[in-house]
Amino acid sequence: MKFEIQGEYPVLRCMLDRGESIVASSGNMSWMTDRLELETSTRGGFLKGLGRSFSGESMFQNTYTAMSDNQEIAFASSLPGEILHVRMEGQSIIVQKNAYLASTDQVSFEVCFTKRFTAGLLGGEGFILQKFSGTGDLFLEADGSLIEYDLKSGESILVDQGHVFMFDESVSYSIETVKGLKKVVFGGEGLFLVRLTGPGMVRLQTMPISTLASKIIPYVPSKG
Repeated sequence: MKFEIQGEYPVLRCMLDRGESIVASSGNMSWMTDRLELETSTRGGFLKGLGRSFSGESMFQNTYTAMSDNQEIAFASSLPGEILHVRMEGQSIIVQKNAYLASTDQVSFEVCFTKRFTAGLLGGEGFILQKFSGTGDLFLEADGSLIEYDLKSGESILVDQGHVFMFDESVSYSIETVKGLKKVVFGGEGLFLVRLTGPGMVRLQTMPISTLASKIIPYVPSKG
């Protein structure tokens, strides 16, 4: 399979030869040529499909298989941001919910819970994340731009949870409360922050949808 990521508001364009396949959540496809065969399934059974739905994705996934050479399928980003290509070579990565765009069929997709239930419950963005492993090509959608950190063993970074996009499975994840009522009320950073501790790679996104929505909502007319 050949692919290109194009445009300021990016789109992933994949070129498939006969017999090649790509997988995406239901509703992610933007356009395609007419010699691609579509199969819809839960991919892994009802429970795996149900788990994906908890992480913000569709319960069903679509597999598109080329019936002849030089067939194109495209997946456009839903918001201004980046489409990230990750070459999976047996590693595992943890990703924010709703980030999945598409993948080749040897990439495994499952639900990942934070180690402590209270971490996600109190963190404001939900305690369910997405975990990817296996081999092949994985495509993820980020809000805004991506900034990468390579954390050494024991090195930590504190992040507003909406800005956490992706991190290696080796990175530990916990929620910390901001100490002091004055800091919470007047600091503007909220009550909870994410502590990411190395070793491993961390990618942060600059414009989470929750932040964008909070800036737009005051300008949306209300019926009242």
